[in-house]
Amino acid sequence: MRVVWQLIAVVLVSMVAGQSVAAAEDNPWATLGLGLVASVLSVYVYAWVVGRTEKRAVTEVAWKGAAGAVGRGVLIGTLVFAAVVANIAFMGHYEVDGWGSYTGAVGLAGFMAGASVTEELLFRGVLFRTVEERFGTWGALVPTSVLFGAWHLANPDASLWGAAVIALSAGPMLGAAYVATRSLWMPIGLHFGWNFAASGILSTEVSGNDTQQGLMDASTSGPTLISGGEFGPEASLYTLVFCALVTVGFLWLARRRGQLMPRRSKRADAAALAR
Repeated sequence: MRVVWQLIAVVLVSMVAGQSVAAAEDNPWATLGLGLVASVLSVYVYAWVVGRTEKRAVTEVAWKGAAGAVGRGVLIGTLVFAAVVANIAFMGHYEVDGWGSYTGAVGLAGFMAGASVTEELLFRGVLFRTVEERFGTWGALVPTSVLFGAWHLANPDASLWGAAVIALSAGPMLGAAYVATRSLWMPIGLHFGWNFAASGILSTEVSGNDTQQGLMDASTSGPTLISGGEFGPEASLYTLVFCALVTVGFLWLARRRGQLMPRRSKRADAAALAR
């Protein structure tokens, strides 16, 4: 029952945050402010409902060290997406024609902040943690990644191929980032860095969302397997490659730190042997 209450709380605050940010889309500074407020409010709601339903300290959103973890995540997400676009550009399918809109980038920062926080609270904070407790880390990565990919099918220019690539790339990468740190701040930063680099800086389509222009006046073209087509570079094969490398890195770090969780039955057997 605790999962139901957690899902209801996070989904409700996500809906309210999304509607508030969308209502201010014509004012980039208001969008930025509302996005940041929605992000902070979402974290507080998550911490409150999880703390009440699980009767524990909600360490995965502890404020101590949050800024550093978010900053590292933003850097990684930005660099990984930049690597994807650099390869698309090398193939001649990404072109910059000049400067775009700095106010557009401001508004996108607010929009992506709200989206990144609420999605990570929902998918890694509630769903991944819950499944992992029963089925272990490996048993949680697959279903939550599939759900994360399917979540993007509701976007205006969504495609099955784009959703599949997200399920195979971003889902495991963000899940692995959580496992390696046992904190939601790293995947939140990683998610935001990726999305803002895609939209606010490089002005590409984000998950088929009909994204507005950011800092660059840029365009993509060519085969979907290279450029991602209307879904954006997230549907590119380069995304699969670079996200897989980051996922492997995080999982290696998680294993080194002893953060990988076995299935509940294996934990019970290990505890029985230890007695």
